[in-house]
Amino acid sequence: MPMQARSTDGGQTWDVESFPGPTPNGRGLSADEHVNPHLQVGPALVGAGGPQPCTVPTDFSHPDFALMCARSGLGAGTRSFFYCSHDRCRSWQGPFTLPDYGQQGIEARTDYLVDSAHTCTLFLTATKTNGKEGRVFCARSTDGGQHFDFLSFVGDEPEGFAIMPASLRLASDRILVARRLRTNEDDNNKDWIDLYASDDDAQSWHCIDERVAATGTGGNPPTLTRLDDGRLCLTYGYRDKKPGLRARLSNDEGQTWGNEITLRDDGGSRDLGYPRTVLLPDNTLLSAYYYNDSSDGERYIAATRWAP
Repeated sequence: MPMQARSTDGGQTWDVESFPGPTPNGRGLSADEHVNPHLQVGPALVGAGGPQPCTVPTDFSHPDFALMCARSGLGAGTRSFFYCSHDRCRSWQGPFTLPDYGQQGIEARTDYLVDSAHTCTLFLTATKTNGKEGRVFCARSTDGGQHFDFLSFVGDEPEGFAIMPASLRLASDRILVARRLRTNEDDNNKDWIDLYASDDDAQSWHCIDERVAATGTGGNPPTLTRLDDGRLCLTYGYRDKKPGLRARLSNDEGQTWGNEITLRDDGGSRDLGYPRTVLLPDNTLLSAYYYNDSSDGERYIAATRWAP
């Protein structure tokens, strides 16, 4: 059963509740990777109980708005969908369909930029021409979510993969996107994060840093956060010796980055990470991620509050 957790005190305490919205034919969300076949959501994405087109415009600028993407799995045949909330996730509308954009599969994870009441840009991952994940692209709605039209690919098709984008708008036309990358060396994979920038509101992209950080064996997705003083924070899981959570700061909008900051290095195995980081009113940061205390222990959601 899908669950969600809410904190109203800056991450000090959390209330866990059942997901307050419909799921495709009663199945889970993004549930085809690590579950038994009879629990997979892919077969449930058809018919009346599956995702449907969004026909009522959403107010993306509502102060309590949230959007969440979900998907059936990875690779060719993967389908994606999304939900919207206007009450800080106390209820969800959806699931709503996303197109396949002429690709073999769309592997949506939640990353979006809101620009106006009816304009929102999604950053997604498509399959490569060989049917494997992945290649980052973006799509935009200008009609309140009723349609998300393809805009551009973020970078060329990689030999390995480029997946799990994290975006940040720096100015009216300038957007920064961090991507999770892996080489195509099957016996000696290298995993890192890079950065792409657009100066024409996501119409085209150029690489500004090929290796922002090494993320360890298996790799980890990034998240980008802007501080009140203009600095940027990049947070990511680290999956080699002393696995845990790390961060780096930039004073020049991502052109250069400071030394690595170790937030935690006590992970019981490298099966951890996937953080999201938000700026709190007192200018501290709250990073939430999944973690473990031992290689055979239960994985859980944790949060670290820290001062950059």
